[in-house]
Amino acid sequence: MPDTKESPEFIEACRLADVPAGGSLKVDLFGTAIAVVRTAEGVFAIRDACSHADVLLSEGEVEGCTIECWLHGSQFDLRTGAPLSLPAVVAVPVYAVRLIGEGDDTVVEVASTPTVVSPTDSSATSQAATEEL
Repeated sequence: MPDTKESPEFIEACRLADVPAGGSLKVDLFGTAIAVVRTAEGVFAIRDACSHADVLLSEGEVEGCTIECWLHGSQFDLRTGAPLSLPAVVAVPVYAVRLIGEGDDTVVEVASTPTVVSPTDSSATSQAATEEL
């Protein structure tokens, strides 16, 4: 049986230089607020809304592959969107990312649809884009 799964469409989100190292940038894509996050592990994209209180995650702290909601302290895995601490118990959608270009001209593109990642797959990092950050 042929594989009918199509590759996602990617949309230019921002320039890599606009995303602070160890931080995030809020962008609006396809009618959705997305936090583009730059860490030593790569560049990630996660819906910019805490699943507990609909607060902007882009205003929270980034540490390793996690982002923390500034209001109640829920932490989310940037690779899977899974909540890592209470009060959040529902995952936040994550999006595949790819980097186009080099140096100051590097563009961050984000998939138009969320990536489905099994919450039990601890090796899931396919949505991160990496380069020499």
